[in-house]
Formats: sequence, structure tokens, C-alpha cells
Amino acid sequence: MNVREMGGVLRRRWYVMASLTLLGLLAGFHLHRSVPVEYESQSSIALLDSTAVAQLAPTFGNPLSNAGGSLVVTADVLIRTLSGADAARALQGLGVSDPYTVGFAANASGPMLTLSVTGTDRAKVLEETNTLTAFAGEQLTALQAAAGVQPGHFVQTAPVVLPQTPVPLLKSRHQQVLAVVIAGTAAGFTLSFAAESALTARRRRRTPAEGAPAAPGPAADAGRTAVRSGRPRDHRGSRPDATTLLSGYLALAFFIPSNLTLPGLGGVGTPANAYALLCLFWYLASWLTGRIRPPAATRLPRTAMLVLALAVLGSYLANATRGSSQKEILGADRGLIGLLVWVSLVVLATAGIHDRSRLDVLMRRMVVMGAAVAAIGFYDFFTATNIADGITLPGLQSSVPQIATLDRGSFTRPRSTTAQPLEFGGMLALLLPFAVQQALDPARRTLARRRRWAPVALMGGALPLTVSRTSIIGVLLVVLVMVPRWRPERRWAAIGLLCGAVAAFKVVIPGLIGTITALFASFLSNGDSSTQARTVKYGAIVPYLEERPLFGRGFGTFTPDLYFFTDNQYMLTLAETGLAGLAALLLLFLTGIHQGGAIRRLAHTENDRELGQAFFASAVVALVISATFDSLSFPMFAGMFFLTLAAGGSHLGFLRRAAPQHPTVESPCPQTAPCPPTAPCPHRAPDRVPVP
Repeated sequence: MNVREMGGVLRRRWYVMASLTLLGLLAGFHLHRSVPVEYESQSSIALLDSTAVAQLAPTFGNPLSNAGGSLVVTADVLIRTLSGADAARALQGLGVSDPYTVGFAANASGPMLTLSVTGTDRAKVLEETNTLTAFAGEQLTALQAAAGVQPGHFVQTAPVVLPQTPVPLLKSRHQQVLAVVIAGTAAGFTLSFAAESALTARRRRRTPAEGAPAAPGPAADAGRTAVRSGRPRDHRGSRPDATTLLSGYLALAFFIPSNLTLPGLGGVGTPANAYALLCLFWYLASWLTGRIRPPAATRLPRTAMLVLALAVLGSYLANATRGSSQKEILGADRGLIGLLVWVSLVVLATAGIHDRSRLDVLMRRMVVMGAAVAAIGFYDFFTATNIADGITLPGLQSSVPQIATLDRGSFTRPRSTTAQPLEFGGMLALLLPFAVQQALDPARRTLARRRRWAPVALMGGALPLTVSRTSIIGVLLVVLVMVPRWRPERRWAAIGLLCGAVAAFKVVIPGLIGTITALFASFLSNGDSSTQARTVKYGAIVPYLEERPLFGRGFGTFTPDLYFFTDNQYMLTLAETGLAGLAALLLLFLTGIHQGGAIRRLAHTENDRELGQAFFASAVVALVISATFDSLSFPMFAGMFFLTLAAGGSHLGFLRRAAPQHPTVESPCPQTAPCPPTAPCPHRAPDRVPVP
């Protein structure tokens, strides 16, 4: 369905679109007038070591210089105490009735806490912030007295930022108003096409009753056949299909830095994600008007997404019932937007692509664009800069403040157009199996060898440049999954090529291999500080999980500015969506692995078997490296994962529809081939008996 046809439907059903859009505008105006303005006041306190401790270590000078040690644990205990139900009741008795939050101060290296109160009365909010600040010091003293700490060794609180004059939170109200208006417009758009479909079907049912229709011509027969088979009909020339739309998504995702987002939407507000939501409306319009139908045997990825959606909606309701802060509510709303983006990618790739060649085109474009992003990573590494830092686009802002080039050892870690080197390495590890498969494709051997193997060299070469364990683990998984399935001559050639690549890196970039080896050595000896920091946080997730084990605290609410970094997608999923979300996430990964194995089993050609192994390897990479960083929090990695998951389901559907079915008693001949004239077959209409 092209833009002209969509405009025609909206023009014919203008009354539906106009009425619901007007209703959304009126609801937004009412919300703007009726909802009072909220004000927020903040204060910050620091924990100081006692005088006795400072005297034992006079070389530290200022006691604050010793505050980065065990006092971080003390601060965490104080935060949990102030966030508990007992403290809330005590504060309510002191007059603090408005919502308040307590957490670590952003970008603070020591035990500094930020206290904030939100309410509609400006004077009351300021008074409550003063009360909360004083109450924090009293609670810290009470905790230490209950623990038997001597008064001379008490940790004290010192105000760093006094309670600030309350400022209006107009941004949150504007976001609510905008959400209502967008919901009304989206409902009008969807119901316009639903009304068009219903009225068209009604006219078709009434036509036989009014008179015999004209004999259908070949064009009408072809149109009906195309609708039944799910293929888009040719009308007024060529129209955009799902491959074209997804190619536009890939271009936006790869070449616009993923830290640049629309204002107010955070990390999910990338131009690529906004474009994906518009593509979902295109699919809904085409599906409601009968222009497109999901092909058979492609339901598995959509079913897995349905399970994930149910878990996310359950966590959204759980967040709404626990009295969460305004920031957590906005985070949950952004989480729903991210879920819709993932759903749109899966639906477009599984239900919108009906030609195997078009799916192959999409996979080749994905690999080529990924290779271009890898080439940008080479530039960043050797110039010790980041090319994405100089890219600014009107209307977009950075969702990652103060993003800077990261170093490890003496090497600059490239991130290309991604938000972080971990996302860069994880995304390339997902796409590397498909680059290898396309380089080995017999149908592409007419191309020059350098054109076929350039994406493999760029992606595989850029992965070690990130100087991260995640990238190296991804490469090793790809090798371990794909190489053993090759023929012996190809297998030994690949092993020799890998050894030569390691030697080349050792010569061209001295010290890189040693730095990577030292990373794994410190990890195995439990001497790596970053690994220790991550494992310590795993235990901190347990109290949140025990509090809400089934659906968690809410998808998208466990943000670093309110809690802490998890650096593990499974731990983050447990905190946000509970055990239900973890089961749904594992189902997604296992669905990708199953699809890769099923493609390999059903394949009749060597290329299809290689493709199935590539899908299998990509899903295994996603399963394993998600334990090394919060993978789905990064828009480019998440988009590539769900797109490859959906592409695997679409490829599996093509193979299953092409596979001949085994004859049975009810169906003695394959459905994909014409039945012999003498064989009884239920698919052939019975011979007509002439009526005397």
C-alpha cells in the first residue's frame, strides 16, 4: 500500500480520523487545564567518616577522601531504610505526604545522596525537603546506635546542597498531554482503515443480492490470488514493501548515532525507532484493508514476542500499583514505546516479506551497512577520536550526557555510531555469521573475492579493537558454532586464517593481544575490578526481586540515575520484569536457536544449511553476551537482534512452505504437487455429474 492509497483511505474516511483526532486534542487540552503543575525540590548530603577514623589515618587529610570505601555500603543501607515502608510512615507523621525519592547522586564517586520531593504546593514541597534532609541524618544515627556502634565512631551526614527552591515539572505534563494527543491520532488512523475494510467487505456481500456481478477478468483473478497468498498486488505501479521499509530503518539505525534521540524520549527516541513505529502503521493499514496477509509457518517469532509483551504489560501494571516516582512512570512509558518498536520489526519481517529474494536483499543490506559501521570503528581506533561526536542534527539531542572516548590500557575503544563500545562489539558479533555465510554463498561467487570478504574482514577486524571481553567472546562463539560444521579443507583453512590474523594484529598493533589476554587472565583470577563491581551488584538485585518476584518493578524503570548499573541483561530483566520477564527473554533466545537448527534440518542446499547455522550462531551470541552487558538497553543492538530473530522466522517459513508434505490416508498425495488423475485426493474438486 503506497502513500497515495493511504491518503485516499484517509480522505474517504475523514470523519473517523477527524473525530478521533479532535477527541484527542480536547482530552489533551482538558488534561493540561485540570492536572496541576508539580514542583520538585532537591537536596544532597554526603556521609563523612567519624573523627576517630580520620585520626587513625592522618595521611588522608580531609575525611571526605576516605569516603569512597566502605561508606558506599553505609549509604546503600541508608537509602534502603529511607525507601522502606516504616520510614514512609514516620515521615508522614512529620508532615511529608508528597512522594519522595532517595538515591545515589548522579556522577558521584563517593557516598553522596540526592533527596527529592515532588508535589503541587511549592511552599509545602520546600518544607518537606527540609524535613526529609534532617530525617536522613536522624535515621543514620539510629541505625548506628541499633548496631552498637560507639558514638565516637558514628558516621555523620553533611549537607552538600541545601534544599533548593522548587522548580515546576512542566516537561512531564507536556509529555502526558502529547501522549494523549498521539493516542487519539493513532486511534483515528487505525480505525479509518478498519472502517474502510468493513465497508468494503459489506459492499462485496451486498453485490450478489443486487444482481449478478460481471464476469471477473484476469486482473481481478490475479488480485484475488495475490490477496489470498499474502502477496501485495501491483496497483498503480510498484509500491513500497516491507524490505524497502526495513532498509530505511537499517540506514537510520546504522548511520545516525544511537545517542541522538528526540527530546523527552530518552534512549528509545532514536530516529530509527520513530521510523519503525511509522512502518508499523503502514503494516496495520495494509493488513486492515486486506492488501497483505501473514504467510504461513511464520508464527513462532510473533508468538515469542506476544509472551514478551504480556510480561512487559504485567510489569507495567505492577509499576502502576506500587506508588512509583514520576521518573519511574516516565521510564515505564518509554519501555512500552521500545516494546512497540521491537514488535514492529518482528511483524514487518515475518508478516510483510513474501518473496525469498527480497528477504535475501534485506540480509545483504544489513551486512553491508554493518561493515560500513565497522569501517568507521577503524577510523575511531587509529585516530583516537570518535567521528559520531561531531555529528549534530536539528531537533535531536544526546540521550547520554558527557559521552566521551573510552580508553583501556593505551588503546582507544571505538564505538563508531553506537552509544558505547560494548554495543559496537555486540552488534558486530551478531552480524558476523551472516557476513561469513554471504561470502561463502555459491550464488555470489561471480563477484570479486574482495567484495565478498570485505565485510568479514571489517567486522572481524573491528571486534578486537573494542578491547572488551564481550567482543572476544562473541568472535569465539561464532567460530565454535560455525567452523566445526564445515568441510575439513575449509575448516583447516579457516583455522590457519585465524592464526594468521592474530599474528597480524600482534605485529600491526603491538600490545593489543597482550591487553586482551590480560583482561581474561584477571577475570579468571578474580582480580579484575570491573568484574568484581558487577558481581557485587548481582546481590543487590536480590532484595528487589524478593519484593516483586513475578513481574518486577516495571520495564524501563530500573535506571542508573535512580538505582545503579547492572551490566547484565538477565539481572536487569529480573529487576524490571521479574521471573515472567526472564522466562520471556529466554524464550526469545531459544526461539532464535531453534529457528537456526530447523532451517539447517529442512535445507536442501548447502547455502541454506550455512544460513541456518548463521542464524543459530547469531542467536547463541545474543544468549551468551547478554550476560556481559545490558544488551537490550542499547537501541542498535536490540534492533539488530529482533530483526535477525524475525528474519530467521521468515526464512524458516519459506522452507516449510516449500517442503513437500508426507502423504497420509486423508491426503495420499503431496499438497505442493498436482494429484495423479487416478489417485483419490481431497484437494481436487469431485467430477460433476450431469443433471438430466
